[in-house]
Amino acid sequence: MRTSFSTISIFLLAGMATAASAFNFTRIDKDDVMLLIVDHQVGLFQLVHDFGPDEYRNNILAHASIGKVFDIPTILTTSSETGPNGPLPKEITDMYPKAPFIKRQGEVNAWDNVDFRAAVRATGKKQVIMAGIVTDVCTTFLALSLVEEGYEVWANAEASGAQNKRIADDANDRMRAAGVQVMSMFSIMCDLMRDWRNTPGAVELLPYFDKFMASYGYLARGHAAAIDRGTVLPGESE
Repeated sequence: MRTSFSTISIFLLAGMATAASAFNFTRIDKDDVMLLIVDHQVGLFQLVHDFGPDEYRNNILAHASIGKVFDIPTILTTSSETGPNGPLPKEITDMYPKAPFIKRQGEVNAWDNVDFRAAVRATGKKQVIMAGIVTDVCTTFLALSLVEEGYEVWANAEASGAQNKRIADDANDRMRAAGVQVMSMFSIMCDLMRDWRNTPGAVELLPYFDKFMASYGYLARGHAAAIDRGTVLPGESE
């Protein structure tokens, strides 16, 4: 039994070592990435129930603003917007008045639209940050198509919405199994920035977080107030 157990242990350790050595930490390159805003339409917005409406509105506007902070190519697309799906929010279209805007007339998967494919390829970028409504259809179908096409894909989990958490979890699992990196907005922004001393860095990202991530924004405000006029109270210590 000892020999058998030892042999099994050796094989298991060897397998773990092989898996560890094969892992490649792929990072977002701000100079080789595009941003996709997929079907964040005011009608489809009503289908999102894994986030509250106020939180989700904040999330999709935060997603759209990523392109502005890092000055990366941004593509907008909608699905049958003259019907119940509705248009994109005015806040987003006003943010990108000159960006490619592909208004699909029927294709569910944006990659099935020839103009959308052309716009993506025209960026010359190999990495994609994306989010859409709904997670299990508009985000997942496009993400899987992009991976199949050879792109490296990051799905913003906070800016993709589904009818419930179970559906979102299953869709995110499906994307991860295909190699899509499903991440939070904060992790995407930090991966793009990499170093607070960079440009964009603290100067650009702290106002972004103050607007879209109140917990970090107020953390920074509290620090600034403490430096400016704070006093150490009796009993306080580091």
